[in-house]
Amino acid sequence: MSAPALPPGITPLTAEEEAVMRALGRLMLVLPRALTTDLERDQRMSASEYSVLRNLSESRCGSMRMTELALACDMSLSGMTRLAAKLEAQGFLKRTKCDSDARGWNAVLTEQGLARLEEAWPTHLASVRRHIFDHLADLDLPTLAKALNAMAGDD
Repeated sequence: MSAPALPPGITPLTAEEEAVMRALGRLMLVLPRALTTDLERDQRMSASEYSVLRNLSESRCGSMRMTELALACDMSLSGMTRLAAKLEAQGFLKRTKCDSDARGWNAVLTEQGLARLEEAWPTHLASVRRHIFDHLADLDLPTLAKALNAMAGDD
């Protein structure tokens, strides 16, 4: 059976391109699970929880609007609300009404939340090194970062 005709200007993938596409597809499935597994096993913390604390720690004054935090963590607002409630119950963040918008809420990192992030950071760093950077030693990292950002639409 022959391959269907392609529209003008579109060419089939080469064997090397096909290998890269398949490897990226597998990586997109496997890598988040591997990073999450390490955090959950060693820190009893999900990757989403780590992401919330990290984003708050990197924000101006350790505070972000809930909608901005949800976007930064690639979560729905309802999912972020549930996760923020959990983290608030653990003392890692507090939610406060937004001064400029009575309908909005801010998530604010607490000292206990920052301490928890600092406790989990070495585990996450070791996981990132083992699962990512240990495999990239011979690559031009600035070029790779530029290409990955372009693929993500951040060019």
